[in-house]
Amino acid sequence: MTALSRKPFRVRVTDLGVSRVSELPRKAVVRSAKLASVPLSFAGRTALGLGKRLGGRPAEIVAAELQARTAEQLFQVLGELKGGAMKFGQALSIFEAAFPEEMAGPYRAMLTKLQDSAPPMPTSTVHGVLRADLGTQWRRHFRSFDDHPAASASIGQVHRAMWEDGREVAVKIQYPGAGAALMSDLRQLSRVVKVAAGWVPGIELGPILDELRERMAEELDYRLEAENQAAFADAFTDDPDFRIPRLVRGTQHVIVSEWVEGRPLSEIIRDGSQRERDEAAQLYMEFLLAGPAEAGLLHADPHPGNFRITPDGRLGVVDFGAVNRLPEGMPPEMGRLLTAGLQGGAAAVLSGLRESGFVKPDIDVDAERLLEYLEPFIAPLRADEFTFTRSWLRGVFAHINDPRQPNYVLAYKLNLPPDYLLIHRVWGGGIGVLSQLGGTVRGREAVDAFLPGADLPPLSEPSPDE
Repeated sequence: MTALSRKPFRVRVTDLGVSRVSELPRKAVVRSAKLASVPLSFAGRTALGLGKRLGGRPAEIVAAELQARTAEQLFQVLGELKGGAMKFGQALSIFEAAFPEEMAGPYRAMLTKLQDSAPPMPTSTVHGVLRADLGTQWRRHFRSFDDHPAASASIGQVHRAMWEDGREVAVKIQYPGAGAALMSDLRQLSRVVKVAAGWVPGIELGPILDELRERMAEELDYRLEAENQAAFADAFTDDPDFRIPRLVRGTQHVIVSEWVEGRPLSEIIRDGSQRERDEAAQLYMEFLLAGPAEAGLLHADPHPGNFRITPDGRLGVVDFGAVNRLPEGMPPEMGRLLTAGLQGGAAAVLSGLRESGFVKPDIDVDAERLLEYLEPFIAPLRADEFTFTRSWLRGVFAHINDPRQPNYVLAYKLNLPPDYLLIHRVWGGGIGVLSQLGGTVRGREAVDAFLPGADLPPLSEPSPDE
């Protein structure tokens, strides 16, 4: 046992969260108590809000106050606990664009903040991890090392340094106790997920948790992430559009790779010009398709904190802990189904969905109504360019989640085959990010270039009267 592992755990709990954390909180009882406090506090504020309404305050003002306070507490707790709690928050942050506009304000600020930041580890803890993984003389590998983190995430934080050969590098260091904390968080979050549904209406939280749980083992071993990053870097060496940092050193808890300078997508979402949004959205969409085509790998953590626009206009990509291995590229069935949908071939779409396992053999589905239900997902490819917006995405969510819609029941007749689970997550999240960016993209061009099986029909010519 090392001195680091014997270091006493210190945490002070307040009514709003962990006020000061000296290490990643890894005692299950402490973390569970903090996570459980969120729905309890939400219930308390709801009761308080009811009292204010009975006292004459307008309902909409009370609701807005409750929403803002709940968002603040929820993401403060998720961010300060890091681990699975913060990772769950990051997964939710992708779907911020689908929130109703009257809710989006308070959530947008907290979610965006959560994408890129979390309270840092103490310097002594950082040095302890480096000593354990790189040796007692770890400083000899660096000409300089900045003890202040440049970025923080769910299970690790990144420091800027200069490697012994003079290269500027990013040093990603895993929080001690991250594994135990992750699993504890996910178990506790599973218990409160029904209450959490009230925080993010229209989004099914259970599948998000299930997917996170399945990917945790891979993300905790940085050696696997290092292999993924090296494979991406080899596939996109000197690429004119994408910048993948070269791996320098990889151990179980530390990854050293080339530093990538750039403007994070979260910043472009917040205050980028329309031209910057369009260019970023195009590169982002192309990368999600190009990864399987060029590297046989799908980057499976699409939140904006993992992408940035470099000074030379390329898309810089970081964090390769979550990757879907697709050695043959995207399934050709996806391209064929998309082509059939654009051609209006309802019977062909239904047949293809049955063959791929999306519709089970014993399920009766009307082909035309099914194609109508899928139309919002096909529509972006019915023109050379399409602009993804928050209002468009809210319309899509309303289309698929509103029980008053005639085709609502179709959602319960569709199945998600295991082979498509991660692809579905990435493209759902990717559409969320594109809608946050509000960018105009040339989707048909990207699909034609990178999606196997796609043979998109030519666009119909406008009539003389149009």
